[in-house]
Amino acid sequence: MFTGIVENKGKVLKVDHRGEMKRLTLDVPFDLTEMQLGDSININGVCLTVVEKKGRAISVDLSPESLQKTTLARVKEADQVNLERALRLSDRLGGHIVTGHIDGIGTITERRIEGNSLHLRVRIPQAVTPYVVQKGSIAIDGISLTVNEFLEDWIRLTLIPYTLEKTTLIEKKVGEEVNIEADILGKYVEKVLDQGRGTSKGIDLSFLKQHGFLENE
Repeated sequence: MFTGIVENKGKVLKVDHRGEMKRLTLDVPFDLTEMQLGDSININGVCLTVVEKKGRAISVDLSPESLQKTTLARVKEADQVNLERALRLSDRLGGHIVTGHIDGIGTITERRIEGNSLHLRVRIPQAVTPYVVQKGSIAIDGISLTVNEFLEDWIRLTLIPYTLEKTTLIEKKVGEEVNIEADILGKYVEKVLDQGRGTSKGIDLSFLKQHGFLENE
């Protein structure tokens, strides 16, 4: 589990092709004393497992699923990536709840710098749109951001100087792709409502009226 508050940028040192899989070796610019093999780390929004650790470098394996469903399939040596270690129960939740499981790939369609901020418009896949609300949260390449505007299949985002300094989005150009994870709270709400429509034990209008949440007509 993560928060979408990127700690820093890492550099890809090596990309190994291993049959249907890839192994990425990264230079990590923070203290790895507490990181153990098997720990989770968020790389450009994707939750991955640390399989090797040496000095400032860690390695992670990309499964066929990760290569098919995320932009990490196109990562090259010397590329920079966003990094966030897994959330501890004692940590503050500075962003929003991020699982590291990507819902789809979006495309940057507009990029505009205004003052010290960067404004982006991103086209999002249809599968993600039911979970997006204006002023709600969304994770773009692992970064917790607020949806400033949402219309049909695109969203508009604003990145402040701190976010630009700590993440890779300042380097993204129009036409480039980004990993997208919708707010998981919306998925849980949809699941509960779907159960309510399909069974008498779920939550529906009748249930809400029966238990005093709505007035009977």
